[in-house]
Amino acid sequence: MQKDYLAHDDEGRAQQFIVFRDNIGQFLVPLGILPTDEDIVQQALDAGRFRAVVDFQATMQQAAQSWTAEKNYERDGVGTAPGGQNVPVLPANFPAAVPAGITPRFRLLVKRLNGNSKFTDAMAKALGVQGTDQVAPDLTTVQPDIDVVISGNHVEVDWGWGGNVNYLDMCLIQVDRGDGKGFVDLCYDTTPGYNDTQPFPAVPTKWTYRAIYRVDDANVGLWSKIVSLIVGG
Repeated sequence: MQKDYLAHDDEGRAQQFIVFRDNIGQFLVPLGILPTDEDIVQQALDAGRFRAVVDFQATMQQAAQSWTAEKNYERDGVGTAPGGQNVPVLPANFPAAVPAGITPRFRLLVKRLNGNSKFTDAMAKALGVQGTDQVAPDLTTVQPDIDVVISGNHVEVDWGWGGNVNYLDMCLIQVDRGDGKGFVDLCYDTTPGYNDTQPFPAVPTKWTYRAIYRVDDANVGLWSKIVSLIVGG
């Protein structure tokens, strides 16, 4: 089975879109495609915009964490005053917005190229859109690897497919909020990375998370390691 050529996280896709944009030009003449082709022009705009948005999101997350630390210090007066708080602003040269649907447009463009009789494996490799052979995993042993971090006023649950996206349907994430209910279902997620938007409690409380993959509406493999953090207060 061929592994999906598309990266499964935003940073990977941002890099992939740029690689494609920067390398497609050398293949346009052999493929009989004009540089002014609307799909090629749009992909270049998409690549620049998505790269910038992903970078700025990371800047916003860092700022949120620094302001959370500042807020906690001013509230409690404990420890050393954190430094470096800032309010991010868009750079002057930030790429203009593009229509929603960058990834679907990219898939359609790659599909179009694959339908071109002159599109070779070497071209696909140079553009970063060549799938690779993948051996099916043992579904009795697959196990999510998760992590949790406070980002602003919510908990961010980081998880991924472990290279097995073609064989898995979703990831079930559960949470124990220390309220005596034990683990309860939080979400059935199909896109790596989940924001738990449950408001933080008024007093410091330990929230604990775990996850397991699912196929055909049934759990498969092993539960992830249990990860916890203190929220609220």
